[in-house]
Amino acid sequence: MTPALALLKKYLILSIFLVFGQSSFAQTAADDIAKYREMIADGNPSELYEMSGEELWKKPSGPKSATLEKCDLGLGPGVVDGAAAILPRYFKDTNRVQDLESRLMTCMDKLQGIPSDSIIDAKFGAGPKKDMDAIVAYIVTHSKGMKINVSAVHPKEKEMYEMGKRAFYYQGGPFDFSCASCHGANGKRIRLQDLPNLTTYEGAVAGWGYWPAYRVSSGQFWTMQQRLNDCFRQQRFPFPIYGSDVTIALSMYMAKNANGGTIQTPGLKR
Repeated sequence: MTPALALLKKYLILSIFLVFGQSSFAQTAADDIAKYREMIADGNPSELYEMSGEELWKKPSGPKSATLEKCDLGLGPGVVDGAAAILPRYFKDTNRVQDLESRLMTCMDKLQGIPSDSIIDAKFGAGPKKDMDAIVAYIVTHSKGMKINVSAVHPKEKEMYEMGKRAFYYQGGPFDFSCASCHGANGKRIRLQDLPNLTTYEGAVAGWGYWPAYRVSSGQFWTMQQRLNDCFRQQRFPFPIYGSDVTIALSMYMAKNANGGTIQTPGLKR
């Protein structure tokens, strides 16, 4: 064997070792993450947010000193059981498709006199948005174990889904990223964590069905609006406006793709 062939053989052996070694290490890490989640699932800190959210739901607040118990999330005033399973959806009173957080802002404005701007402009995890986190935790817990059942019958729902699909594949920013760059194919991962393919039913269920979630790394409960905000940050895009149509459209795209899957929120993430 010539020196050149011997060197080539060494490179091939090294390449094979690196490929399979990395794959094995990544799989081991993924298994460890799954075991960790299983260990602490019974003590999901989201339960604390849920209890606080129930108190806020029933507490008179705002200039009108009213509760949110007459808030219509799509199943009638005050009904929370199963409400998260049908959102986003079209609401006639606002003439727009709304997700859970934008709908809650409508209720807070109309019932309690709390202006939406005071929530939109607040910092995530603090002040009004911290209260929003708790209320969201309370509501989504009442859909846990139910089937995702998002409508796309109304023209505005269809329009919102198509907008979400376009936003999902839109590339831009300094790295020319899109949502699909990370979540548009099988077998992708970041920092040893598998990334769900949100274009498929299974991937959409794994993504949509487990958010909102408690993030162990930040020690905070994250709503879907905050999750999407962080995705824009990682793409190096300007932050989206809280409750804006583009965030609701992306949620509509994921939710409809996940129709029929089981809701496991509040989830538990690294």
